[in-house]
Amino acid sequence: MNIAVIGCTHAGTAAITGMAKQYPDAQITVFERNDNISFLSCGIALHVGGVVKDSKGLFYSSPEQMEELGVTMKVRHDVLDVDTDAKTLRAKNLQTGEEFVHSYDKLVVTTGSWPIIPQLEGIDLENVVLCKNYNHAQAIIQKARLARRIAVIGAGYIGIELVEAFEMLGKNVTLIDNMERVLYKYLDREFTDVAECAFADQGVKLALGETVTSFQGNAKGEVRGVVTNNGVHEADMVVLCMGFRPNTELLKGQVDMLPNGAIIVDEYMRTSKPDVFAAGDSCAVKYNPTGEHAYIPLATNAVRMGTLVARNLVEPAVKYLGTQGTSGIKIYDYNIASTGMTETAAIAAGLNVKNVTIIDNDKPEFMPTYEKVTLKVVYEADTGKILGAQLMSKIDLTQSINTLSVCIQNGMTMDELSFVDFFFQPHYNKPWNLLNQAGLQAV
Repeated sequence: MNIAVIGCTHAGTAAITGMAKQYPDAQITVFERNDNISFLSCGIALHVGGVVKDSKGLFYSSPEQMEELGVTMKVRHDVLDVDTDAKTLRAKNLQTGEEFVHSYDKLVVTTGSWPIIPQLEGIDLENVVLCKNYNHAQAIIQKARLARRIAVIGAGYIGIELVEAFEMLGKNVTLIDNMERVLYKYLDREFTDVAECAFADQGVKLALGETVTSFQGNAKGEVRGVVTNNGVHEADMVVLCMGFRPNTELLKGQVDMLPNGAIIVDEYMRTSKPDVFAAGDSCAVKYNPTGEHAYIPLATNAVRMGTLVARNLVEPAVKYLGTQGTSGIKIYDYNIASTGMTETAAIAAGLNVKNVTIIDNDKPEFMPTYEKVTLKVVYEADTGKILGAQLMSKIDLTQSINTLSVCIQNGMTMDELSFVDFFFQPHYNKPWNLLNQAGLQAV
């Protein structure tokens, strides 16, 4: 069996490792345009802020490790086009310029995603940078050393983490986003208000509800300002964190996709074309709160999907369970996590929902220390079915969100959550667990 893999991203690395072990006689050829693989972009802000000293620690595999598994690694090779009917692809060696055609029996597309780049005046100015891969990370660190005023465009997870890292390095930081709140996809207002106050207290300038229209530069072609509909924000470095789009041009018109280009796969990671599989940020996923396909580019989704490609390559064996989009972030002292739909998203989707919010201490008050925790659970008004949850505290209780993720995946109701068996130990919690409290308040 001849297997071709395009892209050695998180999904690609998981798929390749699994296939090499499950099909030792297969010929696996991997095409990757970079000279490195498996970079954890979620660690860029940690590296920028000095928490991670050596960027090499942000790689969990290498081309050499893949080759030790018997895989043929063609790094610095760009795939130019794919013919899924003929089962061939055309690739180019980026070092020599040589082009050649490669045939396959099975194709695995793990091409990942790429940052959204607005086509605006000044976008090509020096010191306007992206934040996605290892090379971007090195550029950010190098340029940030000389920058005094840094503008971050995009208030999602990556942008938020970079803002904190830059602020802690003593930079003057401006956070710009066209939405009225930070992290609006993940959290409701009562949580984002706390995050915004934390940034404001540290001197971060928040330019929310503003749309970037262009970039200003000096005579040397270096960026000096970000122009929005509300004025100009001075900056000698700009980081674009405006979200991602799937890298799927190679298969456009050959497999089913969402309007944004995300490849639609079934529960076995099969595309609409026989013998073509896909996984990771290049794909749509089944979003369990709605049951619909959605584009949710997360490393956790990617590694699960990549692993399932290996399991299902020869015959359908293990189904994908879908995702709740479960995620978390640390903002200064606050540990924040969410899963499923926010109340804002549920209402926007036309759902009839209710919510409960629990604000309590994590441990009994007779203990020497305890900390406030806020939990919000969103559920269907008619059925009590749990749709989403958010949690915030200065101590790490984020694993509770993983528990609620399982609840959503299994279609549990607030009634059931009320009496789920959780342990009690005064060092860790109260007799009525926080999740039990949420369920009880709903009923």
